Amino acid sequence: MSNAKVSREISEKVPNVGTDRLFEKLFEFSPDAVLVIEKNGSIVRANRQTEGMFGFDRQDLIGQPVEILIPERFRSIHPQHRSDYAEQSRTRPMGAGLDLYARRRDQTEFPVDIMLSPLTLEGQSFTLAVVRDITERKQAEQERDRQASIVRGQAALLELAHDSIIVRDLENRITFWNRGAEEQYGWHREEALGQHAHTFLKTQFSRPLEEVEHALHCNHYWEGEVTHATKDGRRIIVASRRVLQCDAAGNPTAILEINNDITKRKQAEEAVRKSEDRLRCLFEFSPDAIVVSSREGKITEVNAQLEKYFGYSRSELRGQPIELLIPDQFRTMHPKHRADYAAQPRVRAMGAGLDLCGRRKNGSTFPVDIMLGPMEGAEGPVVLAVIRDLSQKKKDEEALRRVEQTNIALRDEINKASMSEQIICVSPALRAVLESVAMVATTDSTVLITGETGTGKELIARAIHRQSHRSSRVFVRVNCAAIPRDLIASELFGHEKGSFTGATEQRLGRFELAERGTIFLDEIGELPAETQTALLRVLQEHEFERVGGTRPIQTDVRVIAATNRDLQAAIDTGIFRSDLYYRLNVFPIELPPLRQCVEGIPTLVEYFVDRYARKMGKQIRGVDTKTLDLLQSYSWPGNVRELQNVIERAVIVSETASLSVDEAWLASKASSQTERGRSLSESLVNLEKETIEAALTECKGRIYGPLGAATKLGIPPSTLGSKIKSLKIDKRRF
Repeated sequence: MSNAKVSREISEKVPNVGTDRLFEKLFEFSPDAVLVIEKNGSIVRANRQTEGMFGFDRQDLIGQPVEILIPERFRSIHPQHRSDYAEQSRTRPMGAGLDLYARRRDQTEFPVDIMLSPLTLEGQSFTLAVVRDITERKQAEQERDRQASIVRGQAALLELAHDSIIVRDLENRITFWNRGAEEQYGWHREEALGQHAHTFLKTQFSRPLEEVEHALHCNHYWEGEVTHATKDGRRIIVASRRVLQCDAAGNPTAILEINNDITKRKQAEEAVRKSEDRLRCLFEFSPDAIVVSSREGKITEVNAQLEKYFGYSRSELRGQPIELLIPDQFRTMHPKHRADYAAQPRVRAMGAGLDLCGRRKNGSTFPVDIMLGPMEGAEGPVVLAVIRDLSQKKKDEEALRRVEQTNIALRDEINKASMSEQIICVSPALRAVLESVAMVATTDSTVLITGETGTGKELIARAIHRQSHRSSRVFVRVNCAAIPRDLIASELFGHEKGSFTGATEQRLGRFELAERGTIFLDEIGELPAETQTALLRVLQEHEFERVGGTRPIQTDVRVIAATNRDLQAAIDTGIFRSDLYYRLNVFPIELPPLRQCVEGIPTLVEYFVDRYARKMGKQIRGVDTKTLDLLQSYSWPGNVRELQNVIERAVIVSETASLSVDEAWLASKASSQTERGRSLSESLVNLEKETIEAALTECKGRIYGPLGAATKLGIPPSTLGSKIKSLKIDKRRF
């Protein structure tokens, strides 16, 4: 059926629609699209506005279902889909905001508002639908919602901001006071609103008030520092930013003020400024020369003392390489020449004894000590070098060295005077010793003197020194057995300041004091293992290091050593180093015991009697024959020293002109000497064996490692092995 025919039939069925002229005009010229819809949802008529709104020719719409224009969402309101429509017909005014979407011919959708009205003619029901395009209204609503959202967001931002935000009207009355202002000033919002801002906060501007007002009037903006008062009476400094708010016509309406409390920052800046001033004074007036250089080694700043030390002006030094002041030795320290400086910066205390030399403008050099430290400068990392002139210190050290050498020499002379007896040669064995002394004295060879205690080893050492070309230099004697093991290295080689607890200053050792002279190491067999290693270095390379030092010190000293121990046995047990023994044993001299020089005893007795008699003011003309026989028959385990002590005792108790010695003084010694020595020796051996066996039992036969017997006993494993072998201990049974 054609559309025209359907239209005629509708016109006949609904005569008012087609005949009423007023309705016809309203229908055709309505600004909204108007549709007449059958109950089954088919369009029976449409006005011309429908064509413009939907893009269809209205004749093409006749007989089409209304869903061609209004999609399925329309079903929720059309009577065709509402069973209760007859009973509850819905008539709704336009613009009720029904969110429906219509579809154009090109399938695009747009928002519409629909008004439906039921129409009944001759028993048939129709629906009149008025459709209005509300695209512009929707856009306006969305823009209004967006603006409202922005306003709400701005209000929330102002309220929750950490800075204090204050809004004042043109009369300076507070109209807005956010949470940040409450926290910053201490007043609640109710207390602040309506208050005169300047009076309420006791405002003090960093600039004149007229200048602030002029900036706001001309630029609508001002920024600066302001002092405000808080509720508890404190004065705070704030960084204030003020914006003049205007309406659409450009008329001022209010002042927005954002204040950030910078009191602590200002206090910190003031503290830093004062600290920088103090550091500048310390830098400029330091008694040491100070130079600041870049990581590339270019000088950026120097102080007045450096100008005085080196003779350059500041302008001459800026930009110059630091090697201009410190020659090539400095390369071992400056980061310019150290790849590992970033990972391991080196900071060293002053006075560590680095032998560096500074170079003055005139080319002369002088000893200096340097402390280096990394710093952060204004333009990046820099290196601070503190340079101390050591010229006077070196002079003082040299003077101290001479004084100490003189003191030691005087002490040696006193000791020499107290035992000024000459070597009385009356036996062939002793003559052979003196011939050896004469041969070796003129050389610089190391001498090892061995012999029992009291045989005169120090006298032989002094005789060698007196006959050598070093006789005009000092003779230094060190008793290695009399110095604690922990201090022997410091005594021999000296120590640096701070190298150990109690080392409050640098100390020269005996080797330095004996420079170009002779050092006599008595009881060399008592040296601990670590000191033996250092002594071996002296004998091999003629150099050593102070305790805590890093710089080798060359030495020119003749070494004479002495011992009453069997060094070969000590080597076998691991107590003494074999390589040190071979270095010491260049020229061995063995002193015979007194019992092998019996023929010389009368001469020695005569010498000691004369010496002590004169000292005590007694007249002793001789020694009776019985006493001489007694003295010559005694074994003298203490040798010459024991003989000397016996004679001194006899002179003290003597009341006659003839010296006599009580036989009881020697008999008890002679009868028990051998047995006591043997008993003591056996006891020591047994004690040592028991100790080692107990350690092996506890360690289950293990010698090496942290749980081994060597660690438990505190001796090297090689030494323990030698002792096990010499004591014939079967370690397998443990």
